[in-house]
Amino acid sequence: MEMERKVTWETYDAAQLKELEALNQEYRDFLDNGKTERECIDTIVNTIEAEGYRELESLIESGAKLQKGDKVYSVCMNKSIAMFQIGEKPLTEGMNILGAHIDSPRIDVKQNPLYEDSSLAYLDTHYYGGVKKYQWVAIPLALHGVVVKKDGSIVELNIGDNEDDPVFFVSDLLIHLAAEQMKKTAAQVIEGEALDLIVGSRPIRIDSGEEKEEKKEETEEDKKKAKEAVKAGILDILKETYGIEEEDFLSAELEIVPAGKAREAGFDRSMILAYGQDDRVCAFTSMRAMLDVKETERTMCCILVDKEEIGSVGATGMHSRFFENAVAELMNLNGEYSELNLRRCLAHSCMLSSDVSAGYDPSYASCFEKKNAAFLGKGMVFNKFTGSRGKSGSNDANAEYMAHLRKVMDEKGILWQTAELGKVDVGGGGTIAYILAEYGMNVIDSGVAVLNMHAPWEATSKADVYETYRGYKAFVEGASM
Repeated sequence: MEMERKVTWETYDAAQLKELEALNQEYRDFLDNGKTERECIDTIVNTIEAEGYRELESLIESGAKLQKGDKVYSVCMNKSIAMFQIGEKPLTEGMNILGAHIDSPRIDVKQNPLYEDSSLAYLDTHYYGGVKKYQWVAIPLALHGVVVKKDGSIVELNIGDNEDDPVFFVSDLLIHLAAEQMKKTAAQVIEGEALDLIVGSRPIRIDSGEEKEEKKEETEEDKKKAKEAVKAGILDILKETYGIEEEDFLSAELEIVPAGKAREAGFDRSMILAYGQDDRVCAFTSMRAMLDVKETERTMCCILVDKEEIGSVGATGMHSRFFENAVAELMNLNGEYSELNLRRCLAHSCMLSSDVSAGYDPSYASCFEKKNAAFLGKGMVFNKFTGSRGKSGSNDANAEYMAHLRKVMDEKGILWQTAELGKVDVGGGGTIAYILAEYGMNVIDSGVAVLNMHAPWEATSKADVYETYRGYKAFVEGASM
């Protein structure tokens, strides 16, 4: 048998191409509306509630009993979500689970961020996740997030992505003065503390002489404003426009992301160039697959979580008990709960850890082992293992599960490929797969090949987005092993 995988574009008829384009348009809208975890959750909840999903907590309060076909979701701290559609078989026989993450590498604003230096106003920052810091300078940036005031009210910020919005930027040293900078390694050419966001340069209007005379004496606030007039001007804008005081930054979550919409790429419009495709491409296709499957033997589940880029830690990461607790509550509503039944449900489940894979890039061919690399346009990718070097930190899926998935995909005509994350001693990376595998369930990584992974702008093939959606759909509606 020839191991070379087909180019997916060559296999589609006109109807499939039309479906492919419609799906990718919806995907681009999803990316534009969800540049942060909170925005993703809002977008997802609005989408799934329109498709009949009901909140788990409200069902618990009403004491509702679940039936086959019921659609339920639970949100954790506005940053993670679990979706379920009840199947025909008892939950103790396990679920078919799709799991992805909705956080992406970015720059975060510190808690005491606003300062002025040499008539420029800055926000002090701390980068999040694995980034090449030099990629984030001298490009237009947007500010998204929330400010929670002491009275509990929430101010949402989304500045830089609307056509009339201002944008922000991190400065870089001009080439004419960069002789010493250019000698540094890529990891050091831009230091983390130099990634501060320039947010203004115009000093606040100083009172005229007559107005000063009327006041009789200058207040301490006046002196402070005069000393840091640009910062004072920014604070006035924040107060007038958003009702935010400087101290409100202490309880804010503000994320700096590339400004601009997801775009079609290439003369042939065959690709998508956008921020956050790792891993929102798998989050979107997982959600859409769940919504498009009407009924199944096994309960379907989709988990979309936060904090994967920094180790899946915290209350909203995969290491938390959020998912396990949601399953326990679901089983309780279904009249199946016991600690033993919960363990059986999780152990008997099968999962696709839906995460992106490194797309083969001919410009950097030396980093890949071509026979075991993922290619743009050749379909959904299965990574039997990830980790680094000697498979360190990896979930290594067993051969029986891989054979089961081969059967499921081939029977549905899904075009797929297998890959590793670069050469053995070059590659390295992880997903949420190993965390779910701790329950004893079968788990494998699968998703979409990406170029420029973790860069401000990442690239995917429209065909791979479509094929991965089809693959996820085949998986959740399929039978157990």
